[in-house]
Parts: sequence; structure tokens; C-alpha cells
Amino acid sequence: MECHNRKQKTEDRSQRSVLCRLSSVVCPLSVAIVAILGSVCLSQQAAVPQQPAAVPASSDASRGGGSVRDANVPGGPGTFPYLAEITGDDVFVRSGAGTNFYACGRLYRGDKVKVVGSQSGWSKIVPPTGSYSWISVRCVGLNLNNPTDGLVTGDGVYVYAGSDDVLPMHSTSEQVSLKRGDKVRLLGEQKDDYYKIAPPTGACLWVSTQYTRPIAPAETAVAPTPEGPGQAPPAPTGPTEGSVEAEKLKEYYALKEKVQAEQAKPMAQQNYADLKKALIEIANNKQAGKAARYAEFTINQIERYELALSVAKEVQQQTEQLQQAKDQIDKTRAAKLSEIKDLGRFAVIGEFQSSLIYGADPGAPGRRYRIVDKSGKIICYAMPAGEVAQKDLSKFVGQKVGLVGTIEPHAPTAGALVKFTEIVELK
Repeated sequence: MECHNRKQKTEDRSQRSVLCRLSSVVCPLSVAIVAILGSVCLSQQAAVPQQPAAVPASSDASRGGGSVRDANVPGGPGTFPYLAEITGDDVFVRSGAGTNFYACGRLYRGDKVKVVGSQSGWSKIVPPTGSYSWISVRCVGLNLNNPTDGLVTGDGVYVYAGSDDVLPMHSTSEQVSLKRGDKVRLLGEQKDDYYKIAPPTGACLWVSTQYTRPIAPAETAVAPTPEGPGQAPPAPTGPTEGSVEAEKLKEYYALKEKVQAEQAKPMAQQNYADLKKALIEIANNKQAGKAARYAEFTINQIERYELALSVAKEVQQQTEQLQQAKDQIDKTRAAKLSEIKDLGRFAVIGEFQSSLIYGADPGAPGRRYRIVDKSGKIICYAMPAGEVAQKDLSKFVGQKVGLVGTIEPHAPTAGALVKFTEIVELK
């Protein structure tokens, strides 16, 4: 634009020089005629429209780059809003002007957007169809007669850009601040103490300007607008009514609503098999146009949901198996405890025998003994303690006795050791 202005000024000076020379040899009327003709020529030259620069298409708009030349903006330099067409496939719509902001959806070649501003190679757009926002449930009152209507109950309540890939609590891009009494439209989903709502008036998203092509001022063509309070539904700018693409788009949006309804169910009840099959049919239809691209994107979302469901199912199965194992352990423990007889005040009851491991003299102080059952199996080892350790215990050898004392682990035999302070012969 600056170079064009400089050229214009040079031509103006040249023209004025010619007119001055003519004025010395012709009559004033002739000079006026020549001046008028020169002015007309210049105005015609300035009126020649510039052709818009080609905008490269790309499947990854997150690479950024590029900007709209002011001369190409419908209505003149710096004029907003205007309608633009997407020139690439899988173009990310982001929550802010930069690749460091999270993605809120995708656009495809031929989609129309309403541009309301620009910043550093990014176009600020009205949220396209399918976009949504999050708002805290603590700041919204519900209309009992119409559960889709919400009323903001506080001032300075922020609305955050929604994304299928980011949890509400991690959705940090603020779109607009609402005040007490503002209305919002609920989309029937609550997650992490947030309501999913239609983007309200003033909410915006961003797309790389590199993948947009201005086509008309916003006043002459309507771009998709958010279904916020006080706004009319978007005017149709898509395929021709009755075409295959139009019919498939209707089918897609109906299936999309069913997918969202399925998401709202408990995980154990979710089933996407039939919905996925119907979406695959749309995606494989070569005449479905945008509907096929939308369907493919939703299929990818469903596959992520199914993966999450599969993991959750495996975790549930493992939890049930662990519970079954715990129940079995408790059952076995209870059975073992039921086999234990009430020995009263005795720590152990059995036949009192000397232990060859700890010496052959049954009356030696501090020696150890063993207690065996009727079959001769060792129940435990025993060691006298206190006054009984000074007594001759040989008379108890081979007799059924009850020992009063404490039970301790016996490391050498990996069994038990009873330190007894009293021994009682039993009949």
C-alpha cells in the first residue's frame, strides 16, 4: 500500500508539469479539458482492484504464520467484521492467538467464519457451529420450567473456552465476563462442577490467518454465530438444500447429539457401536463433503472414548478380582480360627517332651522342651522362665500338660516358642 501511494504521487507531479507547459500555449478552456481528462485517467487507474494474494492450504493450522493484507479485507483496510473462507483441511480452532493455546475444534476447506479482529497472524472469529464454553455451576441458577436456561447469579463470572481434549478445570482461556442476570443456554452436560453452555455473546475463538481467505463484508453475508442469548440462529451458508451433502450433514448432527447423550450416561452403560457404524458410513460416502470430514473427526473422538471405557473396564475387573481374593483370604482365616480350641489360661496344651537339640538332661536349668500333639507332630518349643526354670521338670516328660506363658516367634525352627512360668499336668 505504501509503495502504491508513492507511485501515485510521482504520477501526480508529472501530470501537473504537463498541464503547466500546456497552459502557456493553449486557451484556459483547453487547459481545463486536459486537466479533467488527466484526472479521469488517474482515477480509473486507482480504481483497478487488486487480486487477493494466494493463501496456502495446510492440514495443520497450528504451524501458524501469515496474515491478511489490509487491502484484501472486504470493506477496506482494518475493516471488521468480515466473512472468510477456510482454505485448508484439519485447521485447528484455538482458545487464543497462538499455538500454545489449546485446540477447541477443527475447520475444513470451504467452511465459513466471521472474523471480528486479528492479532499477530491470528484471526479472532465468532465460535463456529459445534463450539461450546464452560461456566462454574456455583454461579448459575437453573430454570425449573426449562432446564436448558441458566441465569448468572454473580458479577464478574468468567466463561472459558471448551475443548473435547481439555478438562473443564484445566480450560483456562477466558472468553467473556458475565454479570448477574445474564442468561446462558445449557447444553445438558455437567463435568467437574462446570456446566457446558453455548458460547454467549462476545465469546470468540482464534484461527491462523494463513488458512483464511476474505470473501465478503459481514453485513452482506452471514457467518455461523454462537447460539447465545439474544442472537438469531445462523443463516444457512452450507450445501444446497436436498443435496447429498446436506442430507448427510443432517444425519451427522443427529448422530452427534446421540454421541453427546451417550457420554452423559455412566461409563458402564455407554455403548457407541451403532453410532460409530453409522458415522463410518457417512465418512466413506464420497458425496458427503463436509459431513464426511465431521464424521471422521467424531469417529476419532469415539475411539478415544472407547479406549477410556476399555481401560475403566479392565480396572473394574481387576478391582473385582482383588475383592474376590480378599474375601477368600478372610474366609480361610475365619475357618482356621474356628479350628483353634479355647485353651483357657494355657498358651499351649500337649505332650511335654525333652528336646535332643538342646541337650539330653531334662532337669538342666534353662534347657528347652518341645510340645507335640497326639500324632507326635511338634506343636511348638517351650522354655521355662522365672521360678519354674529352677525346678526339676523331668517328671512332666511324656505327660500331657498345659503351659501358662507367652508365645514368641522361634527363628531357628521358623515356628513358635512358649516361655512358660507355670506347668500343669493334665489328665
